[in-house]
Parts: sequence; structure tokens; C-alpha cells
Amino acid sequence: MLQAAALGTGLLATTYNQANTVPTSLYFLLIGGALNSVLVPQLVRARAEDPDDGAAFEQRLVTLVICVLGAGTALATWAAPEIISVYQRDTPATHDAFELTVVFARFLLPQIFFYGLFSIFGQVLNARNRFGAMMWTPVLNNLILITMFGLYVGMMTAPDKVADITGAQVRLLGIGTTTALALQALALIPYAREAGFRFRPRFDWRGTGLRKSANAARWTLLFVLANLVASTVVTRLASSADAALPHDGVGYTAYSYAQQIWMLPQSIVTVSLVTALLPRMSRAVTEHRVEDLRADLSRALRASGVIIVPAAFFFVAFGPQIAQLLFAHGAANAAATTPLGHMLQAFGLGLIPFSAQYLLLRGFYAFEDTRTPFRMALWISGINIGLAVACHLLLSPRWAVTGMAAAYTLSYAIGLLLTALQLRQRTEGLLDGRRICRTYAKLTAAATGAGSAGWLIARSCSHSLASVSWTPALSLTAGGITMLLLFLLLARLLRIGELRGLPGLG
Repeated sequence: MLQAAALGTGLLATTYNQANTVPTSLYFLLIGGALNSVLVPQLVRARAEDPDDGAAFEQRLVTLVICVLGAGTALATWAAPEIISVYQRDTPATHDAFELTVVFARFLLPQIFFYGLFSIFGQVLNARNRFGAMMWTPVLNNLILITMFGLYVGMMTAPDKVADITGAQVRLLGIGTTTALALQALALIPYAREAGFRFRPRFDWRGTGLRKSANAARWTLLFVLANLVASTVVTRLASSADAALPHDGVGYTAYSYAQQIWMLPQSIVTVSLVTALLPRMSRAVTEHRVEDLRADLSRALRASGVIIVPAAFFFVAFGPQIAQLLFAHGAANAAATTPLGHMLQAFGLGLIPFSAQYLLLRGFYAFEDTRTPFRMALWISGINIGLAVACHLLLSPRWAVTGMAAAYTLSYAIGLLLTALQLRQRTEGLLDGRRICRTYAKLTAAATGAGSAGWLIARSCSHSLASVSWTPALSLTAGGITMLLLFLLLARLLRIGELRGLPGLG
């Protein structure tokens, strides 16, 4: 919210957001995908099977990760102009925006190293069933960012054009953003030591099992690359909408803000479940307890669906009100947030297949199968790219990126179906499919009825209230409370038992 108030939702904000996206993308391409999906099962296996409880494997792995990240960060920072040229064109009309994005990128690309440091120490803790530190340290990051954007808004004149931003403002945003992530990563080190990890650089990598990690990571690298290609195409096409309508909030920044809000339930619920379940599922596979893995996946899908399904319908019902309430402040006015609200609605229902597919992929990772997720990513990315290009060619700049959000939803719906069929074969039988589908059908029925009623209440409030400034908050509150109460009532009538077991997995 503060970022939107400081930079708006147009072309100026896109220069910062694009530069801030690049380190994340490159980190996952370098090693992040392997860390998050391949190495946790292997850390668990090393701790279970090695005579030293996996200590030597951990030290070699951390040394390798630090070396790869250090070299990759230095190379990326040097090649910043070439990297940015992949995401946006450098033309006479957009040269100022391109140059500003490159300057931001040089400040922000060192985040690659700190993303990796945070992940590797976090996975060392996860393998020991220590989850608390990795959960709260991002809060430290966000507190620093809140302070930074607060200073930007409170102490400086916020520019509305790319050419008006000052060197001091660029340095505040660039240094502040990277410092926040660095502190988030470094804060994990004392917790890793407390958990028993002692880091000593070890370069004796040959013949120690890291080749298996590298082979598994090869497919994960291709998985990340497929997703990165799709996101790069969407970023470039969305940026062209910003260039066509630089002050209307119809391009990449609006798309990224909508996607961040849309992913909030996934980040809070599904990612938390996966963080706790992946080591447990990996141990189940190691001990040949496939039935336990299937039970964990079924329980996680049903428990997360209690939040994910109504949240998806909430975004569809109240997208414009959410966008105006959160982002129509400071440099962003109400009109500039309307496209963002429509994008949030277009993303809406895609939250259900996106979250479910994310969970199902962890079933493959528990088997240390990274090839199948790559194949699924190819399908999803190919469909997303094809539909995004069609939106760019067939729709006006005002609606093109909203169409791309809908394309993202459709691509993951198809991807979920393909992933479920593949995992069913991998687990040698039914994936508790009837029980899962029955639960999701009930949740969808309850959320549809509740969301429709909430939308009607919010719409009537918007038409009847005279106060322009408070209308989004009041209509969203009235509609949201209506939807929540009616959803709980319908869920009880439909006997959705998972609602009672929501606090935990048993």
C-alpha cells in the first residue's frame, strides 16, 4: 500500500517493480528452485542415513550454494543493462524509463545473494523441524520496507513522472530494499547455530552425493526456466501497455500488485502447510509409506481449500473495492486503481487450481522426481504465453493485461488436471480424489452463494452512500461480513467437516 502511495501504479512504479523482480527471477534460475524443491528431501535423507547426521553434506552444500550465488550475483550486476533489455525495450520514447530501471537493478541485484543465504539456512532449519525463524524474519524485512516507503512519502515530494525522480530518492529505494532483505537473511544465522549447524567451508564435493543433487536440480532448473520465460513474456507485454497509457495503471505494476494481493491466502495457508509437510512426506517416501504421503496430501488439500476457495470468490466479488481501498492513496488515484481491481477479479478463481497444483507438485518432490514438474511447467507456461500474446494482439491496452490475468487462471486450471493425473499414476492408485472433489464441490457451492450475496450488498452500498472517500471501505466491509457469515452458515448446512479441523492437520 505504501509502495503504491509512493510510486503510483503507472510507468514510474514499473521501473522499480521490474528491477525488483529481476533478482528473484535470477535467484530461482541460479539455484533457488533446487533449494526449495530438491534439497530438503536430500537434507532429510542425509540426516537420517549418514553416520554424522548429515553434517558434512550440509557444510558442502552451503559452501556450494554460497559460491554459486556469489559468482551469479557479480555477473548479473555487471550485465544489468542486458538483463533489463529482456524485460523492456529501449526506444527513444521509453529511454528514460529503461535507464531508470537499469539504475534500480544495479542497487537491487545483490539481493540474489541474500535470497540464497536466507533459503539455504532456512532449509537447514526446516530439515531439523525448526520453522519459527523462517516464518518471522520476513516480517523484519517488511518492517524495514514500510519504514523506507514511509520516509519516501513523508519527507520527499513524490514524483509522478520518470524524469522527475531524484538521485536521492533512487538511492533510498535501492539501498533500503536490498538492506531489508540482507537483514532478513542474516537474522537466520544465529538460529541455525542454535539448532546445531556449524558452518565450515568444504570444497571436497566429488564423490559425496552432490552429483545426485545436481542431476535432480537440472530438471528443476528447466522448470524454473519455463516459468521464467512465461513471466518474462507477460512482463514485456504488460510493460508495453504501460508505455501506451503511462498514467492509467493498466500495465505491469497493476498486474504485479493484483497478483501479490491474490497470492496472499496462498502464501499464508498453502505455503505454511507445505513448509511443515514436505520434510514429513519425504520421510514417508524414504520409509516406503506411500499411504501416509497420500493421506498428508489429501488432508492438506482439504484443509487449505477451506480458506482458498472462499478467498478466490472474495476476489471475484470485491476486486474493484479491494483495489481502491488499498491503493487509491498518494500518487495513485481511484481511477488508476480500477484496472487493478479488474485484474484481481480475473485472477480470482485461479487461486484454487494454483494452490492445489502447488501442493500436488510437492508429492513429486517428496519422491525426488523433478522431471514431471518440469513437464507440467512446460504445459502451463506454453498455454499462458499463447493466451497472453493473443490478449496483447486482440485487446486494447486498457484490457490487454486484464486478459493476461485471466489467461494465467486458465493455464493453471489445465495444469492442475494434468498434474493430478500424473501424481495419481506416481502414487500407484487413487489420490483420495472422490473425497477431495466432494469437499471442493461443497466449498464452491457455499462460496458461490455467499459471494453473490456479498456482491449484491456491496453494490447496493456503493450506489446508496454519498461519501466518495469512505464508500469502498463501507461497501467492502458490508459485503465481506455478509459473505463470511453466509459462507459459514452454508458450510455448516453442507456439513463441510474440514471447517472444524482448520487450525491444524491433526
